[in-house]
Amino acid sequence: MEKKSQSLENKSRSKKTILSESELDDEPFTEEDLQAIEAAFEAATSSSLPKKRRSSPDDDSDGDDKTQQHHCRIARRRLPSSVLALQHPNAFSLSPCRQANIRMRYPVMKFGGQITYSRTAVQVEKAAMEVLNIIEAKEKEAGQTAVGFDIEWRPTFQRGVPPRKAAVMQICVDTSCCHVMHIVHSGIPQSLQFLLEDASILKVGLGIAGDSVKVFKDYNVSTKAVEDLKYLAKRKLGGGLQNWGLASLTEKLICKQLLKPNKIRLGNWEAKFLSKEQLEYAAIDAFTSWHLYEVLKSLPDAEKVTPDNQSEELQAVSS
Repeated sequence: MEKKSQSLENKSRSKKTILSESELDDEPFTEEDLQAIEAAFEAATSSSLPKKRRSSPDDDSDGDDKTQQHHCRIARRRLPSSVLALQHPNAFSLSPCRQANIRMRYPVMKFGGQITYSRTAVQVEKAAMEVLNIIEAKEKEAGQTAVGFDIEWRPTFQRGVPPRKAAVMQICVDTSCCHVMHIVHSGIPQSLQFLLEDASILKVGLGIAGDSVKVFKDYNVSTKAVEDLKYLAKRKLGGGLQNWGLASLTEKLICKQLLKPNKIRLGNWEAKFLSKEQLEYAAIDAFTSWHLYEVLKSLPDAEKVTPDNQSEELQAVSS
């Protein structure tokens, strides 16, 4: 009987507990209950969260909203630092200035215009006349016009053997057309000689002073009004002359990589006909020189132009 009475008593107590919990769900918490819950919660999270400022009696009107916001802030989890790093805008920055220790792979420099190849005296004469006509039209609009200029010759791999004659001359006026002239077969006809000796037509290229000297030695034609991109880059960008090659300037100013495969660069430029790869290589070199000049001339000077600078450039041309 005693065990039965105890079991009945336990059941009645459990029922009372259940009833009391359901009643609590229906009845709102008192201010004392809320303060007790809040104090317990703050005590449990005080090691990682700052204490909440106790609200004044004047803030009772929006106390419920603040309590809800407070609980939302507590419930919000922080993202791992690895995920935050992925969301940072500079996490995978490709800027060469900020990531100077990483060598970027830029798109390959290409020429999208027409490549005109001429190998006989008649063809080269016609090509030079076309270039002169284009330059004349451009000079009426914008004054002096620059052309990209370069030459190629067959290398010698034996000591004591003099260098061979300039075999190819490439001239580029703009983005639409580059002329590749096989002068080892055609020679330098009258129109091309006039173009080279015309001091009103600026010829630009890297190491162009040396190229003009070689053309004079090989064909007895003087190339006038030349500007070396190396000296122009030094004046516009600063640094030493050794810092600026055609490939490095292409990466710096155009964000493209200039390919110089030895198979083509050191190939036979005296062949009866140039290959498609040789034509593209020659045209890209002349076009890149023209393009770099157009970019460089638009930049402000990094160093002041002095008589010493000018004499240095003139000596390079006359040497």
